[in-house]
Amino acid sequence: MKTTITTIAAILLVGSVSSFASAEKVPSWVKNNAGWWADGTISESDFVQGIQFLIKDGLIVIPPTTISSETSQGVPDWIKNNAGWWADGTISDGEFVNGIQHLIKTSVISVPISEPTQMDTPKETTSNDSQLASLEAELETCSEITRAYERLNCERAIKHEIEANWIKSNGQSFQVGPITYYWTGIGTEGNTFETSPTGQAILAVKILAENESSDDVAMMCTGPSICNYDVWNGDKAYKYSGMDFTNGQIVVKSGTSEIFNMLFGPNIGYGGTKFEHDPSKEYFFRISESYGSESIPLNLG
Repeated sequence: MKTTITTIAAILLVGSVSSFASAEKVPSWVKNNAGWWADGTISESDFVQGIQFLIKDGLIVIPPTTISSETSQGVPDWIKNNAGWWADGTISDGEFVNGIQHLIKTSVISVPISEPTQMDTPKETTSNDSQLASLEAELETCSEITRAYERLNCERAIKHEIEANWIKSNGQSFQVGPITYYWTGIGTEGNTFETSPTGQAILAVKILAENESSDDVAMMCTGPSICNYDVWNGDKAYKYSGMDFTNGQIVVKSGTSEIFNMLFGPNIGYGGTKFEHDPSKEYFFRISESYGSESIPLNLG
């Protein structure tokens, strides 16, 4: 069962089918799997099979890579180290993808690469808002920090604020108890609905949760079968195939916000559900927390 989760959903992608990942962006919840592999929770073969599946199905886009005459019988230790560092935010998405390219180059991962999928140009956050301009100026100052960890922490925090600012400015808000949820709609960054080359309907949802109360609030999702978030079409509830909750919850501290991603697609077991789309039905992203509930219309068409 662990293999099934790993090879299909544990790394099944984030960050829109062919546009869900690129050399500059890999879905954040894939980091869970990278971390599991780095700490020995899942095997090397499980991790490699999962990455290979995602590349073949167009869910991770890798830049053109030349196959070397030099082959490898396994994954080098440095790539495993990279996976762990990427999982904890020490290195970038691009550096992680460089490791995957090495596995393709040395034939550890075998995928068709003659006609790579066109990578989407990342959307730029543009706004005349003075707060956004101030944040972008602060981001520039992060590059002056010489210590790597401090610089990464500085950049991570400000990039989050910039993205949160964009989502709030362009999204629809839904008040649920102490948390305000923001969603920008299908077709915007991180919110996609497409069919994979194998015919699987794949829905990716990105939500901003902002806590303006005086107390910390925990959003709960301990597994597909026990999760306060799902998709509903009036007749059937669909459980996630992948998400980036950590240890079953995301704690939104007072006065802060968190962004989370959920993907609905293949059935990964443990109470998961294969996502299916019926054009005659309306689909909603449901929130059913102890502090309140809401149904966000997805307008899948």
